[in-house]
Amino acid sequence: MPVLVDDLGFVSAAETAALVRTGGASAREVVEAALRRIEALDGPINAFTEVDAERALAAADALVPGDGAPFAGVPIAIKGNVPVEGYEISAGSRFLAGYRPDHSAYLVRRLREAGFVIVGITNLPEFAILPTTEPRHNGPTRNPWDLTRTPGGSSGGSAAAVAAGMVPIAHGNDGGGSIRTPASACGLVGLKPSRGRVSSGPDLGESWLAANGVLTRTVADTAIALDVLGGYEVGDANWAPRPPEPYVTSMRRSPGKLRVALTATNPFDAPVDEEAIQGLRVGAELLQALGHEVVEAAPAWPTPESLRVFISVFGPGIALGIDAATRRAGREPGEDEIEPLSRAVYERAKQTPSVSYLGAVAQMQAIARGLVAFFADYDLLMTPGLAERPLKIGECNGLGEDPMADLERSGYFTPYNSLFNVTGQPAISIPVGFGADGLPTNVQLVGKPLNEDRLLQVALQMESAHPWAHQRPSTEDVGDAAGPDA
Repeated sequence: MPVLVDDLGFVSAAETAALVRTGGASAREVVEAALRRIEALDGPINAFTEVDAERALAAADALVPGDGAPFAGVPIAIKGNVPVEGYEISAGSRFLAGYRPDHSAYLVRRLREAGFVIVGITNLPEFAILPTTEPRHNGPTRNPWDLTRTPGGSSGGSAAAVAAGMVPIAHGNDGGGSIRTPASACGLVGLKPSRGRVSSGPDLGESWLAANGVLTRTVADTAIALDVLGGYEVGDANWAPRPPEPYVTSMRRSPGKLRVALTATNPFDAPVDEEAIQGLRVGAELLQALGHEVVEAAPAWPTPESLRVFISVFGPGIALGIDAATRRAGREPGEDEIEPLSRAVYERAKQTPSVSYLGAVAQMQAIARGLVAFFADYDLLMTPGLAERPLKIGECNGLGEDPMADLERSGYFTPYNSLFNVTGQPAISIPVGFGADGLPTNVQLVGKPLNEDRLLQVALQMESAHPWAHQRPSTEDVGDAAGPDA
């Protein structure tokens, strides 16, 4: 049965590109359909901070029929902390309102060369600090599955846009779980690639904790996007070696029988919701049915105090972005131009001696060595995606009297994620079903260093045995569901 243009909201990026390539729809028709859905749905969801229909349609018109680019004509959104020439990139902050960079990130160039059409910029928590998306400047982004709850963060706007069918794929980045957390909250596929897999240039030579990637509804879309994004760029300080073959090819190979460690324990001793435990059981049963050996085992997690050590490393990275904004503006931010949490992180970083920072990095690297050693005996580690259901809007936004308490509290919402930014290992969040509350439940799979291919193989097995991409939130009455403060 042919795909109708107005049905494209939940068609995969790969299928959309094939439709354009074979003449089933023009790139303009596909982009117009995305723009219509954004206009119809984004008011209460608030996934986008800027949509440029004129520029998007011009880019679509420039694509010729039969274009061989893998994603020709596919609409995509970019998270609002990566430069896209001419678009406002505010990082969710009033202090950066109106800033339009005169250059684009290398990853943006790669996406465009692959045929993607950028339709807009997505919302994020200020300076990408929290795993919720409620910036004071742009207002909260809401989860399409339940508009009273967060879509996660910091790539929350991108996740909400994909979950609602506004775009089939969106850019995200992950410095402590910021792709995997919103994927888990919104029932999407979210892969954090290995450290150095995707360039952070030209503005950064390397990014020790953060990795760029995408949020999608299918494993194939994630694999093809990684083929597009991955690879060395001139001047990169560090980079991951090129894989032996494209991920879109290797993901279809059988991984063989794997030994998978399974655990709901976590380094912060965070309580774990029963729905998360049930999701882990479902994931384990699925892997066993696929022929893998699943064993209850956990790495030697660091002590709960490691959360504060992580913040001592994560915080200066955030402060670097705020400092870059002050240099651009030629002044320090005014009292109400950045949020209380951003100011607290910024001031704390400025007062941290360089030796203390390097000591925290060394501690994290020592922890990383122990965690990676665990994978000598196991091919994969499976954990819950989140320890809790997606938080209510307002529950953790860093705007209260003790903003650093919210930062620590956020670690108990996402205790499974940040340590694998420290190790640099690839990790993927994949859906396994829904809870009794109607919200999605995901599990996280962590692979050996540089083993994205193995993660994608297993994720594709799970997707094939237990399809999820057809699931969609009800968006017809989204305005009523949001309530009066939407």
